[in-house]
Amino acid sequence: MTPSFSAYQRLKATRSGRILTLSLTGPTPVNAVDAQMHHELSKVFLDAQDDPDSDLIVLTGEGKAFCGGGDAAWFRTHIENPATFRAIGPEAKRIITSLLEMEKPIICRLNGAAAGLGATIALLCDVVIASEKAIIGDPHVKVGLTAGDGGAVIWPQLIGFARAKELLMTGEILTAERALSLGLVNHVVPHDGLDAKVAEIADRILANPRWAVRWTKTSVNIPLRALAAQISDAAMAYEMLSNTLEDRKEAVNAFIDKRPPIFTGE
Repeated sequence: MTPSFSAYQRLKATRSGRILTLSLTGPTPVNAVDAQMHHELSKVFLDAQDDPDSDLIVLTGEGKAFCGGGDAAWFRTHIENPATFRAIGPEAKRIITSLLEMEKPIICRLNGAAAGLGATIALLCDVVIASEKAIIGDPHVKVGLTAGDGGAVIWPQLIGFARAKELLMTGEILTAERALSLGLVNHVVPHDGLDAKVAEIADRILANPRWAVRWTKTSVNIPLRALAAQISDAAMAYEMLSNTLEDRKEAVNAFIDKRPPIFTGE
């Protein structure tokens, strides 16, 4: 059965020839992840793989941002009722595995800010093309969480353990040029040249035989899939545990109240 993307509320699908573009359309100007988007992200890459009318996927964000990570109101729901956080564990794993198992090449059109889970899904794409206006980072620790939704899997593979641990433990947000210098993204271009560069890379990939491309990607992703299987359960368990701590509650409350947090170590 051909998948339909019309039912998605937080993702918009558009087509150009054999290219399927998926645009994140979150509930805030930075396309923050809420329960609906999280659920849809756990399904959309499976649907993209099954889509018979596309050979290449472009993932981007609607408006000025790519994806700013978790929505603060959704975070507060998890704190007030930890069972809701526990319930999304299977979805969180499926987001990672479905991206890594998809045979079709996927280009990230990094049009703006990508943070937390937004950074993870960007970096799990095959080629990342960033606007000079884009910024990227994984600030899980700044909101009191373990970087468990894929950051522990992909960051060390791209930039090495020393740099990855520093950035994940500080929660630093990087400019596009810094991300390029570290090897997190493939290209940085002027913002008004972003679409042209995405089209150029997409055309170069699509000019090659379909199955050679797909199975090359599949082969390269074998160790990443193995790493995800080794790391994800423990990392997500630590993230769920960190959600129960007092410093987590303080981090979210301070963010919502727009004040500096006061951490106690609890």
